[in-house]
Amino acid sequence: MDILFAQIQADLRSNDALRQSGALLQALQQSAAGRDISVIAKTAVEEIVSAPASAVCKKLAFDLIRSSRLTSDLWDTVCTGIKIDLDFPDPDVTAAAVSILAAIPSYRLGKLITDCNKEITSCFDSPSDNLRFSITETLGCILARDDLVTLCENNVNLLDRVSSWWKRIGMNMLDRSDAVSKIAFESVGKLLKEFESKKMSRLAGDKLVDSENSVAIRSNWVSSMVDFVWKKRNSLISRSLTLPVESFRTTVLPLVYAVKAVASGSVEVIRQLSKSSTRESSDNVLISGNAEKFVGVSDLVTHLVPFLESLDPALIFEVGINLLYLADVPGGKPEWASASIIAILTLWDRQEFSSARESIVRAVVTNLHLLDLSMQVSLFKRLLLMVRNLRAESDRMHALACICRTALCVDLFAKESVRRGQKPLAGTDIASLFEDVRIKEDLHSVTSKSLFREELVASLVESCFQLSLPLPEQRNSGMESRVIGALAYGTGYGALNWTESALEVVEVCSPCVKWDCEGRTYAIDCYLKLLVRLCHIYDTRGGVKRVKDGASQDQILNETRLQNLQRELVRDLREVNTPRICARLIWALAEHIDLEGLDPLLADDPDDPLNILVSNIHKVLFNMDSPATTTNRLQDVQAVLLSAQRLGSRNPRAGQLLIKELEEFRNNGSADSVNKHQCRLILQRIKYSTLHPESRWAGVSEARGDYPFSHHKLTIQFYEVSAAQDRKLEGLVHKAILELWRPDPSELTLLLSENTDSTLLKVPPRAYPLTGSSDPCYVEAYHLIDPSDGRVTLHLKVLNLTELELNRVDIRVGLTGALYFMDGSPQAVRQLRNLVSQDPVLCSVTVGVSHFERCALWVQVLYYPFYGTGVVDYEGDYAEEDPQILKQKRSSKPELGEPVILRCQPYKIPLTELLLPHKISPVEYFRLWPSLPAIVEYTGTYTYEGSGFEATAAQQYGSSPFLSGLKSVTSKPFHKVCSHIIRTVAGFQLCFSAKTWHGGFLGMMIFGASEVSRNVDLGDETTTMICKFIVRASDALITKEIESDLQGWLDDLTDGGVEYMPEDEVKAAAIERFRTSMERIALLKAAKPPPKPDESEDEEEEEESDEGMQDGEKKKRKKKKEKKEGDEEEDRTEGPSTLSKLTAEEAEHRALQSAVLQEWHMLVKDRDTKVY
Repeated sequence: MDILFAQIQADLRSNDALRQSGALLQALQQSAAGRDISVIAKTAVEEIVSAPASAVCKKLAFDLIRSSRLTSDLWDTVCTGIKIDLDFPDPDVTAAAVSILAAIPSYRLGKLITDCNKEITSCFDSPSDNLRFSITETLGCILARDDLVTLCENNVNLLDRVSSWWKRIGMNMLDRSDAVSKIAFESVGKLLKEFESKKMSRLAGDKLVDSENSVAIRSNWVSSMVDFVWKKRNSLISRSLTLPVESFRTTVLPLVYAVKAVASGSVEVIRQLSKSSTRESSDNVLISGNAEKFVGVSDLVTHLVPFLESLDPALIFEVGINLLYLADVPGGKPEWASASIIAILTLWDRQEFSSARESIVRAVVTNLHLLDLSMQVSLFKRLLLMVRNLRAESDRMHALACICRTALCVDLFAKESVRRGQKPLAGTDIASLFEDVRIKEDLHSVTSKSLFREELVASLVESCFQLSLPLPEQRNSGMESRVIGALAYGTGYGALNWTESALEVVEVCSPCVKWDCEGRTYAIDCYLKLLVRLCHIYDTRGGVKRVKDGASQDQILNETRLQNLQRELVRDLREVNTPRICARLIWALAEHIDLEGLDPLLADDPDDPLNILVSNIHKVLFNMDSPATTTNRLQDVQAVLLSAQRLGSRNPRAGQLLIKELEEFRNNGSADSVNKHQCRLILQRIKYSTLHPESRWAGVSEARGDYPFSHHKLTIQFYEVSAAQDRKLEGLVHKAILELWRPDPSELTLLLSENTDSTLLKVPPRAYPLTGSSDPCYVEAYHLIDPSDGRVTLHLKVLNLTELELNRVDIRVGLTGALYFMDGSPQAVRQLRNLVSQDPVLCSVTVGVSHFERCALWVQVLYYPFYGTGVVDYEGDYAEEDPQILKQKRSSKPELGEPVILRCQPYKIPLTELLLPHKISPVEYFRLWPSLPAIVEYTGTYTYEGSGFEATAAQQYGSSPFLSGLKSVTSKPFHKVCSHIIRTVAGFQLCFSAKTWHGGFLGMMIFGASEVSRNVDLGDETTTMICKFIVRASDALITKEIESDLQGWLDDLTDGGVEYMPEDEVKAAAIERFRTSMERIALLKAAKPPPKPDESEDEEEEEESDEGMQDGEKKKRKKKKEKKEGDEEEDRTEGPSTLSKLTAEEAEHRALQSAVLQEWHMLVKDRDTKVY
């Protein structure tokens, strides 16, 4: 291998272009094989990039540079070579030099394009098509990136140049060369896509925080490009038709985006964001009327529709998606959407474009509401089968959520149209939409291998619950406006109109109670929850209402259907295949069934609903055969007993039947003592309500409409696959439903809203100085984290505080802890050149994090005040055109001189930054807490202002200073487990949960108790909060890292608000408080009036009076000691003292404090006890 590398280097040093290109191709092959070619890359930079060479060799050398990592010195050589090549007479060499600009590191790019701006601008005017293509392609990649926007934000001259370059790229869309025109369209499309998604910046690894100026800069570029495309739309449409068919796809997005932005009015808000309030910009803006906007949209649709019949699947998909995007503008027609969807679905039928099956379904279901009603109905059954075959769960859930919402829309819209006198449309009800043979078979079969039917039922029911909530505000434009409008039209903004569609959903999904889901219950629980809600709303236990009671015909029909469904479900109780569901179905039916409407003549019929309910209650109570993994007997028995109590209290016949069952269960051995006592109480209540029907309180057995069951299990000892699948399904369904019905607005949507507010932007992180203000180079830094990739980026700002221009400054960064560089090097070096006085220079370093550990970045600044003073001068009679002399002059390096080294403070990454908030329910949190093996306990204190009730945690309104020391915890990556704080007048408890970047679980509880200490001499009052922190984790390494520096962990957690208190000080302070309290008690008791002496006490006092004063003092001390030892007995006999000045609030304050402290001391005592 060494011989091969030596041969390649020798060929590179030759002046033969053919040998050089062959050597470069060999080097690229070695790089593709994974070998280290840094030695060859160094030779290529010195012999090819920085020396005259052919265009082919230049391109191959730049490809070699992209596949290897260069040192800072070599990057300097590359930048010097690029500057020279940009002036080279051969346009192909210049095009090769331009192409490498996209690979230049961000910290060198700003200065390079500033120095070469004239050469870059002249490339746009070059007669060479290749050079114009190269400059358009390269700048289209660079200028849309986040790092360049940040550079423009700090450099006004650079911003003007970049803005002018964007205009030239836009003009190149009309270039005479097809290749240049195509790449210009593509570059403009990248700018418009990046404005909304920032996809390219994420792929490039940029993790920058948008400031207000950067958003304004990007908005200015987008608005100017939209204006240009709108003005030149006819010319651009004509130019796109002259391009080859394979290039046409790139022209679609810029035209559609610009035309829609103008037609929908969003370009006006983009102009507001860009802050372009100058007169020139306002003069250039073309104000279009509604007619012109509609004509522009129609022309573009007419231009695009013929391409839906193309033979290229990718082109059909691109045109179809963008036509759907246009169909939503004001004045858009359903025919535009229907033509697109038909073309996209044709791709599915032709088995083409199979890699985009998920994208096809997502595009269709997302835009389904743009179609007319009849086409939505015709597509419905087909879409269900398409969604069923999707592999990815997230795509399937999103599609199901869209389909279920569309079904409710269609049903509500059709019903409201019929109410308003329009002709009914067949197949618009929920039952007809889901009547496909395969779907029906899946719903009615007992067992099924797929989860699709559970996903469908859960999505339908959750969509009904979303429909019952108030609809979100309707926006003027956007895809969601039509959906919200249709739902509002269908519900008529009425409170109960949604229940008609929900009733059909309940009827369609009724077979789910008979499913055998291998222990999973989430979908059936959702169904029963909706059933109970509807029964409560329609008051089914009161029977069907009549017209004379004020009921409408629709209400009577709905109540009749619900009563019939209840009786059908009662009959299905015998066929329930999931043991946990039997008790829950009994609860749902017994609470709301109409007992008074049952036929008394059928009381002995085994098919009577009441007899079926009682027989199934008996079955649950005496079911001892099912294992604990399939049933939850404790919960089932409790639910059945409560159902029996409410059922028996409502109806005498039900009471008689249930008394017999409960007596039998009470005397059976399967009932424990708790169940027996509970049965006795229930029997008394049923008998009382049976004997005294006139004095029965209606509120006892009133239906509340709740469904108190969940698929969450409370046991951690037995891991169940079904429970895990239920939790996963619930998470997927809830995420898809909420993203569709209640989406979180994106940052751009917030900025484009009418109430544009700069506070919606992210606040940039705080920068920390790493050097002193008097140092020659001032350095400050901040960091940004990327938990998904496990990376931390340190951004440095270097400021030259001397009066001289520093020609070279090296920034060296070393690592400690869990950090590592991506290329495996031990340190990073950033070489900065030509630092002008007082002119800040930015650079950044990105590192990875391997595990949860304290880590820091150590920065060292080396600047060379004598850099470049001794340049080697070549003398001789050689001609300057001699290539050997030119190569020697270019390769000659200036002398560095002695550096001045500045060692900066280490930049420590807070330990809390390596955590992520972990959402967890309180039940699951407290279930998981005892099983976490690693634990660390410590105490912290802080003082807060205020006293009395105003400073307590129990304050309901306003911000209490009680938790002032812990206010920073809310901004840390922790999830507060309870929405409220468990708190009292003088104490509180907080629970937090988090996960490390690498999956370890961390739970934290904070107990607090405050104490009041008064300084009588000065008359002031200080209040101290003592906090006990208990951290438990799934891995001992996590708690070990926290325990190694508790004060540092507290500083990271509370931003320095809490001070660590060692255990010795805690014990000493507790002893001191105890001694002080005992002294106060002694003083209070000494101030009491002496009790009336008895005769025996008088005789003892007379005998003791003969002794000396010294003995008397000893006796008094002894008495005091005895008093202290017998405090508890005195407290039992004596009443409260009236001389105490403590208020009831302070007494409670101190009592809680004493109780908490006593518990802590007991824990410490138990921990310190050693068994010998």
